[in-house]
Amino acid sequence: MPAVRIAITRSVSPHIAECELTFRDRTPIDYARAVAHHRAYEQALEELGCTIVHAGELPQAPDGVFVEDAAIVLDEIAVITRPGAESRRSETNSIAQVLRQYRPVHFIREPGRIDGGDVLRIDRTLYAGRSQRTDDDGIAQLRAMVTPHGYDVVAVPFRGCLHLKSAATYVGVLLFNPSFVEARLFGDVEAVAVSASEPDAGNALRIGETILMSSSWPGTRRLLESGGLHVATVDADELEKAESGVTCCSLIFEA
Repeated sequence: MPAVRIAITRSVSPHIAECELTFRDRTPIDYARAVAHHRAYEQALEELGCTIVHAGELPQAPDGVFVEDAAIVLDEIAVITRPGAESRRSETNSIAQVLRQYRPVHFIREPGRIDGGDVLRIDRTLYAGRSQRTDDDGIAQLRAMVTPHGYDVVAVPFRGCLHLKSAATYVGVLLFNPSFVEARLFGDVEAVAVSASEPDAGNALRIGETILMSSSWPGTRRLLESGGLHVATVDADELEKAESGVTCCSLIFEA
């Protein structure tokens, strides 16, 4: 049977305005608009061939929509994280329940801390960002889990943003903000720096031959398109007020 591309998502909490923030000033979040943006995001994923699977509702969890942080899904296993923000640790069990249908599930244990948004995969290497949410213990536990499956784990320093994937994502090229992270840390890969006026544009999501990114970053979109890459955009600025990017709202893998 052909592989099915799964995208795990979760609806927006009515309490999203109470989300955790680290590098962004708190501004009012319009719940209805955030819901509309999330619905359009799911529609874009479906148009790109994903089957949406909804995780259990967590209306009491302000950051629950950002399912990427709860797990790291590889071809062979899924690793359930232990988020760095204590307020987010209630989000992982419902994600584990979904992922058990598709992968053997492993868990990061106390005292280790790691957010999925800090883990960037390029081929068989997982680049793990040391951050306020991810520590050396969490990275070491991840390494022990994935090494038997042929993955390397490389710890990466970065600065100025919440997660490693706020600084850089791999979309066939490394899309990165040089003020946040150095491209050389990711090995011999082609790299494209974001537009200087769009520091948060390093977060993008590749699905098949299409790069999905926020419509907030038109300059960076033009840079990618000038290199022959196909880009689609979604409106995400209301969710971005919660310090998020387009990778944050889904866990995508083949089943």
